[in-house]
Amino acid sequence: MLDFQGNLKRRHYCGAIRESDEGRPTTIMGWVHRRRDLGNLLFLDVRDRTGIVQVVFNKETQPEAHAKAEQVRSEFVVAVEGRILKREKANPDIATGELEVVASKLHILNTAKTPPFPIEDEINAAEETRLRYRYLDLRRPKPLANLVLRHKIVLEMRKVMDEMGFIEVETPMLTRSTPEGARDYLVPSRVHHGQFYALPQSPQIFKQILMIGGLDRYYQIVKCFRDEDLRADRQPEFTQLDVEMSFPRQEDIFGVIENVMVRACAAAEIEAPAPFPQMLYNDAIRKYGSDKPDLRFGMELHEVTDCFPAEARQKLQIEGNVFALAAPSGASYSRKQLDELTEKAKALGARSAYFVKLAAEGTTSTVEKLIGTENVQKLAETCGAKTGDLVVAVSAKEQIKGAEAAALIAGQLRLQLGEALGQIDKSQWKFLWLTGIPLFEWSESEKTWVSAQHPFTGIVDEDVEKLETAPWEVRSKGYDLVLNGYELGSGSIRIHRQDVQERVFKALGLTQEQLRKRFGFFLDALTYGTPPHGGIALGVDRIAMLLAGEKSIREVIAFAKTTAAVDLMAESPSFVSQIQLYEELGLVLRGTLILECPNCQAIHWVWTEKLDRALRNVEGTGGAGVPCNCLFCGNRIPSAPLLIAPYSVAAQDPRSKEWREKSE
Repeated sequence: MLDFQGNLKRRHYCGAIRESDEGRPTTIMGWVHRRRDLGNLLFLDVRDRTGIVQVVFNKETQPEAHAKAEQVRSEFVVAVEGRILKREKANPDIATGELEVVASKLHILNTAKTPPFPIEDEINAAEETRLRYRYLDLRRPKPLANLVLRHKIVLEMRKVMDEMGFIEVETPMLTRSTPEGARDYLVPSRVHHGQFYALPQSPQIFKQILMIGGLDRYYQIVKCFRDEDLRADRQPEFTQLDVEMSFPRQEDIFGVIENVMVRACAAAEIEAPAPFPQMLYNDAIRKYGSDKPDLRFGMELHEVTDCFPAEARQKLQIEGNVFALAAPSGASYSRKQLDELTEKAKALGARSAYFVKLAAEGTTSTVEKLIGTENVQKLAETCGAKTGDLVVAVSAKEQIKGAEAAALIAGQLRLQLGEALGQIDKSQWKFLWLTGIPLFEWSESEKTWVSAQHPFTGIVDEDVEKLETAPWEVRSKGYDLVLNGYELGSGSIRIHRQDVQERVFKALGLTQEQLRKRFGFFLDALTYGTPPHGGIALGVDRIAMLLAGEKSIREVIAFAKTTAAVDLMAESPSFVSQIQLYEELGLVLRGTLILECPNCQAIHWVWTEKLDRALRNVEGTGGAGVPCNCLFCGNRIPSAPLLIAPYSVAAQDPRSKEWREKSE
């Protein structure tokens, strides 16, 4: 028989009991973490979000409580009344290890099934299992600590933004679709059939409108949505610290964000000295082969094209520049390891990889016969290689317009080798501001120059005249904040002048009709005295991930989705009723067949994901599947395919207008 909590009030959290509480009466509540029965003495470790405390039941002094404790199993929910006393033998592994609760009364508030994995810090459960039973996973110390840390980080962000005079404003979740580089999540309107809302990829336009509205300093902890391919540090819905300011200089925005990040890091007991260093985009690409360089280790890149004579470049089919780096202690790499490194380089787009080993017994190179001994020596010297090092040089198979393709490949190899050779100091926190980012980037699919960020990004003043003549040389007033090789956020000073904005649109090849369709209301707002303004958006999930020492943002999100954008716990996304889609929203799923029952004339909407296969089975041997029978009279609909799950059939009686539905 379970007990009611009634008026029972918790006096202490389990993990908060300390020596100063010795001798006091207490009531604790939580989950049974572990049970140990020693006959006359029975011990329960009771756990809540603060930690664990040992509870002892004595059969001689409290027989009723002891008898009840014998019924308890792991993860039962209990309340214990008793007194806090000093333990005979302390447990140094827990914060409450000097004390225990001697129980006088036990209340069993709920039972529990055996969990699919132990509620411990270290478990072997697959991530899919953890996500499916997320409510159990969150009871574990590490996931709980991650959420607590995330709370502290966000709380500190809000505090510091308020101290600096920023106003938090909520912007719409249901808005219009605008081009921001990824697919929108669309929401059909029930009231306006055929029209759709879009969930915001960012509040970009709204925060700029707030500056036009005179708000001056805005921020928001905001949920954003992007329907794009996922990876370990990306989710379809994510959280940003969104910031915008009127009349700012670039250094003003940097100062605000540095203040935020110093305080956020302090919440994780990490020291982050400000101001953060700055680096030009082109320097980052040429020195580190990345627009988010990891500065925790060296191994800088060097252009070594002049070490490869024209004849050698022709034989090696080298078209662009060659970039190289020195890998400390890499001379010990075997032939097999070098072959694997070459394959990795080719997979990244390299024509090939070229090596120089500076072993103690002498220097050897895979290209010495082609470039000569002098150039091998020059190659090693240019990279600053010393005895024991391995020089790795690469050329790109295909050149990228406006970019150093070979440097980007070498940058990826730098990260791989840095990790493999133990060069990365994991105790360091290296922030960096990346500036001088190009305004445009080449789109290979569209064969034209497109905005590297968005079309409202400001332009370095002296580059405005290059818009029409040399767009690839135009630098933006954009900037990125980088930490340990991760991009934390991106922002810019915006375009506030109509004449400059029109020239950018023209350079992008956008017509007036396209502009009105995409940005109509925003373009109108720009004509009413837009102040100079700028801002940035920081990824809260990614910040929390890094400060928590995790490798995936799923570890710092309460209810994360898989890399296939599936919520395993909530079983989302899910099918919805075809009746609801048609009756309320005026929508029909693509591939739906509309068929009439020849017997009773009921109209059927038949949808199956495997329609092609189903149709082939109908025409061929019949195959596997469920026959599609009328949902009213039960007769087979001869023109319908076999139903192979997942499928959905909705039907309406033309006389009574009654709807029926079947799905799997």
